[in-house]
Parts: sequence; C-alpha cells; structure tokens
Amino acid sequence: MIFSDLDAPAAPGAYVLWLRLGAPLTATAGKVVATLEPGDYLYCGSARGPGGLRARLARHMLKDKRAHWHVDQLTLAGQVLGAFIVQGGDECALNAALDALPIPLPGFGSSDCRRCAAHLRFWPKGVALPSDWENARKAVETPPPA
Repeated sequence: MIFSDLDAPAAPGAYVLWLRLGAPLTATAGKVVATLEPGDYLYCGSARGPGGLRARLARHMLKDKRAHWHVDQLTLAGQVLGAFIVQGGDECALNAALDALPIPLPGFGSSDCRRCAAHLRFWPKGVALPSDWENARKAVETPPPA
C-alpha cells in the first residue's frame, strides 16, 4: 500500500481517497440527505476500468467534470489530498479496515454494495489510521530534513 497523488499505476485495484471539506456540504445518497461538516473524509472506491487506478484518481482530482458518482459531490466542493491504493485490492476490505471511523451519510458510495453501510468515513482530527496508512500519511506531512 502506498500514498499517492497521481503516481498510481494504470492497473486495476482499490483506493481510499483522502478528501478535505473546508465548509459544510449538503450531500445526498439516494433519498438520504446529510450535512457533512468541515474536516477530513475517506472514501473507499475501486478502479477496474481502462487506465485503472491512475485514470480513476486523475478523474477524482478534476474540478471541471460532470458529477457522476456520489463522491463527486465532495471532490467538486472540497480538496483531494491523495489516496491510499492497493493494486488488485477490494474497496470493501479497505472500508472494513476503517470500521472504527464514523459513517457520516448511510448509503454514500455503496448503492451497489451489499456488504457495506457506506463507503464514506469521517476522519476525526487526531484519530490514527491503521499503522501502515498512518506511516504513509506521516511521511507525506513531514517535511524532509534540511
């Protein structure tokens, strides 16, 4: 598992998109509506189509796009900080690894999933992620020595 901006391979896999909202956002998942508070969110998704992880993450980072998926509500309103990726991985397994984090909007990103209540998690400030993800996050946030 690595942390990446657009350094992702053009291979199929799963990812956890790290997003930040600077202001409240009214979001919908089907008929369910909720106000997402400012802060960090983690969205679990998969990339199985042409271009794999690289193409999917590049699309998420676009600001000029037609909203197609639930997560587009967040990518258009907030900031994409990067992604944790797993080549050949499963989005539900990644979501299960985050089960200690709250679900801010039931059904968000999981309308085609029978296993998960949602594929979006709120990441409260100061809460650690699984250790290998936390190490990757710290490496990105820590400036190199002078």
